[in-house]
Amino acid sequence: MPDHFIASISAYDARFPLPAGAGTDSVHTNSEYCLGVTLLTSQTGLCGTGISLTLGDGNRLICEAIEMLARPLAGWPIEELMSDFGRVSRKLSDDPSLRWLGPHKGVVHLALASITNACFDLWAKSRQLPLWKLLLDLAPEEVVGLLDLSYLEDILGETDALELLRKAIGGRAGRMQVLKTGYPGYDTSVGWIAYDDAKVKELTARAIENGFTAFKLKVGSAEEDRDLRRAEMLRAAIGSHAALMFDANQRWDLPTAIRVCRKLGRLLPCGSKNRPTPTTFTPTWCLVARSLLQRSRRGSTSRIESCLRISCRLAHCITSRPIARGSPE
Repeated sequence: MPDHFIASISAYDARFPLPAGAGTDSVHTNSEYCLGVTLLTSQTGLCGTGISLTLGDGNRLICEAIEMLARPLAGWPIEELMSDFGRVSRKLSDDPSLRWLGPHKGVVHLALASITNACFDLWAKSRQLPLWKLLLDLAPEEVVGLLDLSYLEDILGETDALELLRKAIGGRAGRMQVLKTGYPGYDTSVGWIAYDDAKVKELTARAIENGFTAFKLKVGSAEEDRDLRRAEMLRAAIGSHAALMFDANQRWDLPTAIRVCRKLGRLLPCGSKNRPTPTTFTPTWCLVARSLLQRSRRGSTSRIESCLRISCRLAHCITSRPIARGSPE
């Protein structure tokens, strides 16, 4: 097997206009799905491809950032690169010129995601293995070497990560069945916010025929009653045993999220997403959120209200019931 090294780096702006109404939510009303694509080509012609999903004209910025951030990878043997990818990843994100634009969010974050995907893709292709198999064959020490844990080190250092991996290996045999059955997913394409009722019903029926048992509905309409009506319609269409999720795409503030989730709670959802913007991830915000939620838990409340909590890291509303089929991203 030849020793592949990265001979050329390029990026391109891939765009996919969507049918009317598709891809819409409470914030993104005229979606054009785009991919910021990274291409890492070895001297043998083998090409690693990485993507990150964006929307519209912003994709051009992602592609320019990819080309700038990936420059240090030129000439690097892929095995050497991946042997210490966690450190390399941190070095790329700490680019002295571009760090002002990230890496925690936005352009740099998305560009690095595409570059990372391309590195792993080229690595798997060079070993002639599917990526999942390559990762399963790694020792715990090798897995940890792939990770940049710098933002987790206060709660999860390298030693902690190694301990978790070593403990998990013992139960791997019991989890291998998923390679035969596949990992269940959920369908978000049935519930775009611009779809009328007939379209939602049509797509839901088709998804059920295709075996889906978990569905996500976009909420956050200007008219709250519309969200409630559509949610009731979707619950009726999928039945009482299917998993139902809601996504407000950061449209709601905390009081609105609590109020609307109380009403949606009677539909027995398994998850509700309303992540605030990254700039609101502060200890003060989380403490206020927790305080408000604690005060809202009085007496006999709806199912979702009794389960609501705020995660200081994700800061979104979820329920404590585990999601068996189709976990929200």
